[in-house]
Amino acid sequence: MAGLDSVVSFFPSLLKKTYDTILGWAAHKNAIFFLFFLALAEASFFPIPPDVMLIAMGLAVPQKSFRWATVCLAGSVIGGIIGYGLGYYFMELVGDRILEFYHLTDKYDQVRQLYRQYEAWAVAAGGFTPLPYKLFTITAGAFRIDFLVFVVASIISRAMRFYLVSATIYFFGPKVRYFLENYFNLFTILFTILLIGGYFLLKWLF
Repeated sequence: MAGLDSVVSFFPSLLKKTYDTILGWAAHKNAIFFLFFLALAEASFFPIPPDVMLIAMGLAVPQKSFRWATVCLAGSVIGGIIGYGLGYYFMELVGDRILEFYHLTDKYDQVRQLYRQYEAWAVAAGGFTPLPYKLFTITAGAFRIDFLVFVVASIISRAMRFYLVSATIYFFGPKVRYFLENYFNLFTILFTILLIGGYFLLKWLF
């Protein structure tokens, strides 16, 4: 799932146990609260994305898939704002350490170039694709990206991601589980390429 590739080689045993624990939360009576805080944490410092729990909960009760997606969206955007604040006010004290922990320091300059060229599009790409979202939330604050632009881009991109997962579960049910767990990342990358391509096409036409 999204964000796992950057850390799975770092502490695979602990990560696997955490992953299994999160899947167990999906059946808990307070699952909706766990989902919210998982989405919040992943956007600022935690390695495992809320998609894993969103999929499990959606497959259990497909009729509530969009409700779960809304919970994910709220938690993720709030978590993104926290990540932005960490980068804006505490980059050297906290932000740098989070990026170092996940071996994302080498991506820092790459993201800087993305923000210089695309600003909101860079945030949107980070929110929708398998790229670690925390990398974009923290660096958005560090690079002083316009806060309103950041929030709007986060809402749009995270909504697209979570509602796409929920819509797939709602309309196709358990038979799409294999696709979501194995090919969703590839699909989001292709979709983002098309999205950016459309942006440049409109820019060239107008």
